[in-house]
Amino acid sequence: MTPLVTGAVLLAAVTHAAWNAIAHRITDKLTGFALISGGGMLIGLALLPFTAFPQAGAWPYLLLSAAIHIAYYALLMRSFRLGDFGQAYPIARGSAPLLVTVLAAAFAHEVPDGWAAAGIVVSCAGLTGVALWGLRGRRPDWAAIGAALATGATIAVYTVVDGLGVRAAGSSLGYIAWLMAVQGTVLPAYFLYRHRAGAWPLLRPHVRLGLLGAVLSVAAYALVLWAQTRAELAPIAALRESSVKSRQCSNAVT
Repeated sequence: MTPLVTGAVLLAAVTHAAWNAIAHRITDKLTGFALISGGGMLIGLALLPFTAFPQAGAWPYLLLSAAIHIAYYALLMRSFRLGDFGQAYPIARGSAPLLVTVLAAAFAHEVPDGWAAAGIVVSCAGLTGVALWGLRGRRPDWAAIGAALATGATIAVYTVVDGLGVRAAGSSLGYIAWLMAVQGTVLPAYFLYRHRAGAWPLLRPHVRLGLLGAVLSVAAYALVLWAQTRAELAPIAALRESSVKSRQCSNAVT
């Protein structure tokens, strides 16, 4: 992995942690995720005229990824409702890299060498330690832990699906634009269906924060997708999950 790719993934890690913190800060989770997802859709639509159309081979991956991302958002919302952010987030993010390693070996024929495998294990062990440290002195909430583990599974699956898709697309920017435009329609539509005439009073107090979360979310994933065209999937996934540590460090400082 080159220094440029490493820097891009680390930047993605920080921005990813930031938008997750924003999503957690908005009390009504459906409102927060509707704003972030809808904002991502608007960004994707705005980018479409300026990006290359993904090649035909990328579309099965892109559409599958959009569906998996909806499941990811639903599980992440459930994790945030059931458990403490400091518990749910490290479990969800820390469980993903090992599964990415297995899936990447099976579907992308990428088997990490000894040093890369050791780094992945150390990263996952560190993230697990963060989660266990957050549980000290408390009884585990098994429902929240289960939801967080399921969230981690969706992260691993969409990571590999998008890694294969963006490589087939011919343009990482075109792929992210269409992915955001497609997947971003579902949660806002569901939110409007649930709240109808009462939607705007719920959205209004959080519009600026939600749209900031959308910008950070799109930027974070665009950087990851670009990196996946230039390096193997599993090491990128492990490096990206340093976002958990970034967030935990910022919590310790504040």
